[in-house]
Amino acid sequence: MTTPVTGPVLVLLDHAADGGLRQPVLELLTAARALGTVHGAWTADADGSDPDARTLELLGTYGVETVHRLDVGDADVRLTPVLAQGLTALVQSAGASVLLLTSSFENKEVAARVGLATGAGVVVDASAVEVADDRVVAAKTVFAGTWNTRCAVRTPLAVIALKAGSVQAEPAAERVTATVVAQAVTVDDGARRVRVTEHTERAASTRPDLAAAQVVVVGGRGTNGDFALLEELADVLGGAVGATRVATDEGWIGHDAQIGQTGVTVAPQLYIGAGVSGAVHHRGGMQSAGTIVAINNDPEAPIFEIADFGIVGDLFTVLPQATAELRRLKG
Repeated sequence: MTTPVTGPVLVLLDHAADGGLRQPVLELLTAARALGTVHGAWTADADGSDPDARTLELLGTYGVETVHRLDVGDADVRLTPVLAQGLTALVQSAGASVLLLTSSFENKEVAARVGLATGAGVVVDASAVEVADDRVVAAKTVFAGTWNTRCAVRTPLAVIALKAGSVQAEPAAERVTATVVAQAVTVDDGARRVRVTEHTERAASTRPDLAAAQVVVVGGRGTNGDFALLEELADVLGGAVGATRVATDEGWIGHDAQIGQTGVTVAPQLYIGAGVSGAVHHRGGMQSAGTIVAINNDPEAPIFEIADFGIVGDLFTVLPQATAELRRLKG
């Protein structure tokens, strides 16, 4: 028999500069409800602002009972050492049994720092989390997706970084009223050794965030640097555009689009790889996609070994036809 964890499940409420919650946060909250009582960690801006009424209502809809507004004074909470120290203080003051974060580059570093400071068991790039035999158990793939593992955390605190797209976000059966509690934390001089001198917000894109997208269209060496057809298909499907390491190393597209072991890990419902060979490095970042479609003129390309649907052909012939047909079907 399994029981919920004893302490609260603290979820890091990643949000944009305008205060809007990022989509993977709702997935974390859905997963957190299955573990126990849900609390949120809200990083206050320089003006110490709370989440607005609309955000609080949304959090209540997803079962968040308490929102801990983390105030680190004049330190910059965008720096991972600062955020890690703040979350360490929060999990201790709240008596949390689990800390859940979205498995982004920054958050994985934060998870490691919190784990080191608290002695917690840490699992990053997890694809699922549950309570089994009264322990927090996380699932993840290892060795470039060739093994599926389950990791039982044996410490009182579990720190789990969950991949975006691993859980279908669903509101709670009953809405609760989220209460904000201010938590002032003083960070030490070590966390202040780095100072942000300039910050530029990335230009807003009409496409979904790559890590959280439900549809991802990916280009590799076979594109020869021309991503126009992929972008056109992605726009028709409402998806994001990704790339292999070769494509980003060639400078054909920004490095933030790289999918793989040293890039973004994606778990979309639909992955379309065009001119992608399927090297081990890349497969490690996309193999858990729901449906994999591969387009390559090389029938021996390794990606066909894991593809649900394979098209042997020239992507510059296949993609325009696919885009045109999808447009026709959508009317």
